[in-house]
Amino acid sequence: MSLYDDAVLVLKGYEDQPELRQSYLDHLAAHQDGVWKSCADGHVTASALVVDPGRGRVLLTLHRKLRLWLQMGGHCEPTDATLADAALREASEESGIAGLTLLPGGPVRLDRHPIPPPCHCHYDVQYAALAPPGALEAISDESLDLRWFAYDEVADVADDSVVRLLEATRARL
Repeated sequence: MSLYDDAVLVLKGYEDQPELRQSYLDHLAAHQDGVWKSCADGHVTASALVVDPGRGRVLLTLHRKLRLWLQMGGHCEPTDATLADAALREASEESGIAGLTLLPGGPVRLDRHPIPPPCHCHYDVQYAALAPPGALEAISDESLDLRWFAYDEVADVADDSVVRLLEATRARL
């Protein structure tokens, strides 16, 4: 099964946000390359909010280009067999944490947002990743900073999309 096929299956199985979900499916139906960065009309990305439920906190990255506190995530790569693989790879690379596991149940949310040219849009499929006990983070080249925030601090530092992702993650936990 290709990454494109996996993306379609994952989205068809996702039961929340029906209108937004359908826009993702419509985009993929119109763009067989819609999971790749090269699709200039927009492309699917995968991200994961790294959570430490035992300590009531999340790990956010200060994105190097956008200069916003965000969850870990990014573009799909040819080595990713599934969207879940892409989200877990991105979370592991950007957090430096070994042993992350995705929260069961598939994506937590979808978030479509405009991005600077040459592309127009990211169709982000958002997961949650559980940090193992005693997890140690390490900053990557993609980040200006990496920091743990208590659940109740996130709204003070991050945008609404991250706040909604945290709310959905906590509801699933």
